Amino acid sequence: MEKVCMWVCLCVFVCASVCGDEEDQHPSSSSNSSGPVRVQSLAPPSCLKATSIKQVFKYINTGLSLVIFVVGVVGNGTLLRIICQNRSMRNGPNALIASLALGDLLYIAIDLPINTYKLLAMRWPFSDSLLGLFLCKLVPFLQKASVGITVLNLCVLSIDRYRAVVSWSRVQASGVPIATVVQILLIWASSAALAVPEALGFTLVSFSYNNVSMTTCMLRPTTPFLNFYRSAKDWWLFGFYFCVPLLCSAVFYGLMTCEMLQHRKGSLKHILSEQLRQRREVAKAVFSLVVMFALCWLPLHLSKLLKNTVYQSHDARRCDQLNFFLVLDYFSINLATINSCINPIVLYFVSRKFKNCFKSCLCCCWYPVSLSNSVLHQGTSLPYRTSDP
Repeated sequence: MEKVCMWVCLCVFVCASVCGDEEDQHPSSSSNSSGPVRVQSLAPPSCLKATSIKQVFKYINTGLSLVIFVVGVVGNGTLLRIICQNRSMRNGPNALIASLALGDLLYIAIDLPINTYKLLAMRWPFSDSLLGLFLCKLVPFLQKASVGITVLNLCVLSIDRYRAVVSWSRVQASGVPIATVVQILLIWASSAALAVPEALGFTLVSFSYNNVSMTTCMLRPTTPFLNFYRSAKDWWLFGFYFCVPLLCSAVFYGLMTCEMLQHRKGSLKHILSEQLRQRREVAKAVFSLVVMFALCWLPLHLSKLLKNTVYQSHDARRCDQLNFFLVLDYFSINLATINSCINPIVLYFVSRKFKNCFKSCLCCCWYPVSLSNSVLHQGTSLPYRTSDP
């Protein structure tokens, strides 16, 4: 997401390195906290054909962003309301799901409108003021923090499902355990800490092209650590923010499958059949969230790694690749953004209890009060005896 600015600039300028990440040898002014950095880059050979985004693509992208915004705000907001207001839904796994939804909601409400404005206006909002600099640091910080919250929550949920199956005969009381609260606090603190380099490295950068001055938000390292972070960033994001949750889910779901197969052969398989059924349903819901995360984020990571390994910024034949990566970037970014609004939809289709709660919460105007209450409590057997949603 942090390279959106670079590719938006390509709509106006013919080469990528005009707003690239390379250090400049002779900047006309140094970085400061009150204004953008002025840079003068050594441009590569010009493309024979200008690289640009057509107007129709902008409007399609804007329409998709609007749909994601509405669905994400309504879906994640409803999910938070369901978990907060219904006592039977307040438990450990649902608290982690609420944490994931809150992270998605923050990203959708703040980052998505700014990115859409940036695409339509072709410039960074409030770029001539301190507010613009603050937004330049806030947007990438929230984006990385939101992804970190998603990744760590999915890992903890996978571990929690395995523990629930291992302790399948244990019946827990209703409520959110203190251990889960501590886990959520650690998840948010760790995600924020891992996103700090984004806030430190991103700044407003001004440059000129054809005597036209432009300002954009981009990663501009000023310390050896930030230089190292920039050089290793794409591989770090792919390894930690993509491979780790998939590996964690694969390991613990494999162990959980083996455990369930052993219980199926045991003599007590019918004693707690309802509790085991509920835990299988939650496990299926968490697994579905992991699968959707992988499908939504894989194209963006592929795009970044391909640019690192295939694209050469000073190759005169690079322009066809540049057009391809320009379209692939926006497609991948939109798909990754969809992940922020799709989790409530996934839960609606794979969890009977969440489906009933969503119906009660969203469709109350079509249901009488008594029917709405009955729908809410359908499928919530053992509401105060198990920690599963």
